[in-house]
Amino acid sequence: MQARIVELIGYRELIRNLVVRDLKVRYKNSVLGILWSLLNPLLMMTVLTVVFTVMTPSNIPDFPVFVLCGLLPWNFFTASMTAATGSIVENAPLVKKVYFPREVLPLSVVLSNLVNFLIALVVLFAMIFAFRVRLTAWVLLLPLIILIQVMFTMGMALFLSTLNVFYRDTKIIVEVLMLAWFFVTPIFYPIDKLPHNYVLWGINIDIWRWVRILNPMASLVAAYRDVLFWGRLVGPDFLLRTFVTALVILVAGYWVFLRYSRVFGEEV
Repeated sequence: MQARIVELIGYRELIRNLVVRDLKVRYKNSVLGILWSLLNPLLMMTVLTVVFTVMTPSNIPDFPVFVLCGLLPWNFFTASMTAATGSIVENAPLVKKVYFPREVLPLSVVLSNLVNFLIALVVLFAMIFAFRVRLTAWVLLLPLIILIQVMFTMGMALFLSTLNVFYRDTKIIVEVLMLAWFFVTPIFYPIDKLPHNYVLWGINIDIWRWVRILNPMASLVAAYRDVLFWGRLVGPDFLLRTFVTALVILVAGYWVFLRYSRVFGEEV
């Protein structure tokens, strides 16, 4: 794996070109172009704000900022998952004819969506200043939280893109799972709303605790909100656990990818 990472670094120019290609294709023939990276989260924020402050009133202050803190990381994650899952199969002619580290394909997808995410953060900070949400020194932890999410997203992308080579239904299933995953991730509600005591079949379950343990995106969204919305320190043990989880998923996903990448040319 170490040798492969060194080789991957040698192909950094290819990764850059694929990222640029993906961004160009995404906004080709679009009137607004890359401005959609700014308008899309604004439109989604507006819809969710209307639903949860007008139709079903919420007592969360500065709700548009609250929603954006969760929506932007989620959009980055779900866009990366749906696109990266089919990245190997959709580039079958390239995989069959040219040698290069195959992981370049799903990783470039994640990085292109990372660029969109970073651009969309401009909207978030504009809303923070518009609603006069007070930023604290803990906002300096934002790059670390983004890094942890990138690690987690890359690990999932490597695993799912491998699985899709052998089972083409994977991409369809992922799209359905992303919708379900959205509702179990605290995007439009605070994670503290989840019950600590829920009885199921006579068993008492701490929903709040298990969501934070089993759903890394719930932990990441909570971390984004802590530093950007609530202006407080993310629990060091909590952040460390999320980092370890992301690292394990990245290593495991890369190991699976490397194990099966040698037969991609035959399968696609």
